[in-house]
Amino acid sequence: MYEPIRSKSVHTMAGAPSSDFPHRSREEELDIQLAGHLAALLAVTDEIRALAPSADLDAGAERLTEQVARLRGGAPLRTQAAAQAAPEPEESHLVTLHRRAHALAGRALVVAASRADTAAAILSAERMDAHAPVAEPRELAAR
Repeated sequence: MYEPIRSKSVHTMAGAPSSDFPHRSREEELDIQLAGHLAALLAVTDEIRALAPSADLDAGAERLTEQVARLRGGAPLRTQAAAQAAPEPEESHLVTLHRRAHALAGRALVVAASRADTAAAILSAERMDAHAPVAEPRELAAR
């Protein structure tokens, strides 16, 4: 009664078997995502360092650079953020940067834990702790 389908589905790629299509594994995708979060955290850290230099931020930036280089296979591009023209940076701007760094470190921690990357997870947790005291007081005062 019914004739079998003899033509290819319209959903298959024309002329190319599915094995020719490049696929990344879950681990590769997580590596890319983790490297992106750590690189963003490095950029914010560099910006904070330009406004309020500290030895802790310098050490954190170097460790972030090492982790991004390990994940990407090369050193990340780093920009030298220009310090503000004012002698003292606005406290609200620094607090905003610390909040952003805290959030980025949290995202990196989640991905590192999912990927089971102990070194990146420890570094992310340390960076969260480093930015938490500056990022939290305003949130507590708003409640």
